[in-house]
Amino acid sequence: MVVEEERRRGWMVAAGAAVGLMVCVTGCSGGPGAAEDDARTGADGVEVLHQAADALRRAGSAKTSTSMEMATGGTRVTIRGEGVYDFEEQRGRLKVLLPQDPAGADEHRPITELLAPGALFMKNRGAGVPSDKWVRVDTATLSDGNLVTGGATDPFAAAELLRGARTAEYVGKTDVAGVPVRHYRGTADLAVAAKSASAGNRDALKAAAKGFATAQVPFDAYLDDEGRLRKVRHRFSFVNGRQKGTVAVASTTLLYEFGVAADVTLPESADIFAGKIAE
Repeated sequence: MVVEEERRRGWMVAAGAAVGLMVCVTGCSGGPGAAEDDARTGADGVEVLHQAADALRRAGSAKTSTSMEMATGGTRVTIRGEGVYDFEEQRGRLKVLLPQDPAGADEHRPITELLAPGALFMKNRGAGVPSDKWVRVDTATLSDGNLVTGGATDPFAAAELLRGARTAEYVGKTDVAGVPVRHYRGTADLAVAAKSASAGNRDALKAAAKGFATAQVPFDAYLDDEGRLRKVRHRFSFVNGRQKGTVAVASTTLLYEFGVAADVTLPESADIFAGKIAE
């Protein structure tokens, strides 16, 4: 929806394809740091990544910042978002900011997005939607499972993609926003992730596995000492039917301030737009 709207304006790529984000990497790199981590966690990198979504659920909630970079035909644009996410309820609220139109058009109003199992709600969607109404999208009907369409990857879906990890390379220790983390790099399999995902994300990930150009998606994941995902970057690619070229999409999710209040109330049915969305 958000990405497709920008594509129709001619300067942004549509995000109609899906992003597969699982972790398939090549064994742990050597060195005392990797050995210490494996000994301390009692598991190799693959198992640690498989449990990343569960660690977030135990954490309860967090603030999140997102960015989605798209590149095609020499054009690169970035969509940014900020908000909160409740991992127990699998609900989030983001304010998504579209980039300024290079042609000099007025700055876009931020789009408010509510994330829920199986659904995406958007306000200030534009395209003929009244300003006081929400647009509801069934994420399982999207070819990318809403990994790209909304301009931000659902933080819990991003973590559940790591359930598809088969092998993982331990890159080393670093820090994210001053927090010590362990960096893993690999390739994720969307189809494998869908089989192990929660009920709320299963159908959307299945759709993504079929909708993207490939179900194999490279990633970089950064976990803290409690196994919580602090940062994850997915690199997706899909075929742009209109321009007959490959679109590269890099989606980055940052998580911080775990335990923050994150009450997310979904719209009442009367507040959801029931009309046709203008093209």
